[in-house]
Amino acid sequence: MGKERKKLLAIASSGGHWVQLMRLRPAWDNCDVAYMTTELAYRDETLAYAKEKGLSAPRFYKTIVATRWQKFSLVRQLFDILLVLIKERPNVIISTGAAPGFFAIRVGKLLGAKTLWVDSIANAEELSLSGQKICNHADVCLTQWPELAGQDGKEKTPQFWGAVL
Repeated sequence: MGKERKKLLAIASSGGHWVQLMRLRPAWDNCDVAYMTTELAYRDETLAYAKEKGLSAPRFYKTIVATRWQKFSLVRQLFDILLVLIKERPNVIISTGAAPGFFAIRVGKLLGAKTLWVDSIANAEELSLSGQKICNHADVCLTQWPELAGQDGKEKTPQFWGAVL
């Protein structure tokens, strides 16, 4: 019997969050991966990468775009993510932001997943709003700026392990 692969959910909003998440992708080549984002067009990118690396095709889920000013959309996005978490039951959740990652880490942690938040490199002056709110809940919270490591004054502080870009 072989060792069972860890189930990993990699989740982020589209745009720069997704680009940074994809830069981390080689780290989970040995995992059973599912992706979730707000842009369906990214599915082909994940399939092409898996094919190029000889990996099994990852599962892919799309949720709607939602910002903090779109309360109904946020509830809908949370519901989408909850359904994926129940279906996938990931051992590990990794996110580079924003709202989808926040929700996945908050709910996934309640379901027993290990969680990792990587705050966007775009936030050089302070953690993103999502990063500020999720750091106390994620198992590991990372910033890509050494100046921001350990400076949020909360129970858990972000750590600097390097930058994605």
